[in-house]
Formats: sequence, C-alpha cells, structure tokens
Amino acid sequence: MKNDPECRAALRMIRATIEEHCPPGVLMSEEQVNGRYGPTLLDEAEALSVAIVATVERLSFEPREIPPAPSIKT
Repeated sequence: MKNDPECRAALRMIRATIEEHCPPGVLMSEEQVNGRYGPTLLDEAEALSVAIVATVERLSFEPREIPPAPSIKT
C-alpha cells in the first residue's frame, strides 16, 4: 500500500471534492502538504482530514441568517 495507485486515485478524488465544495483556504496545496507533512499517502490523508475538520468548524460557527418570525398580530 506504500504508493498504491488506487489509494492515490481515491485521495485525489477526495481532494477534488474538498476543493470544489469546501471553503477556500481549508486545504493546502499538494506541494504544501509534502513540505509540512510529507509525500506519503498517509500524509495526504492527514491533510485532507485537517481540511474536513476545518470546514466543519467553519460551518458550525458561521452565523446563519434566520428569517424573522411571523407576526402573531392580525
């Protein structure tokens, strides 16, 4: 599994999904991942995990616009 092409392809798919659907800046570039964590599949998986957690934290704490409650007065 050290550099299994299917595992690498799966991680690329997860990376593409995060890049497309998560807030900008939560995921490091592949070059940044290599420099900070290392070049292995496990290193890429760790960076993807960090990005997912960062996304959940952002979405959990972002204020949401709540529509005003309907008036009871008639």
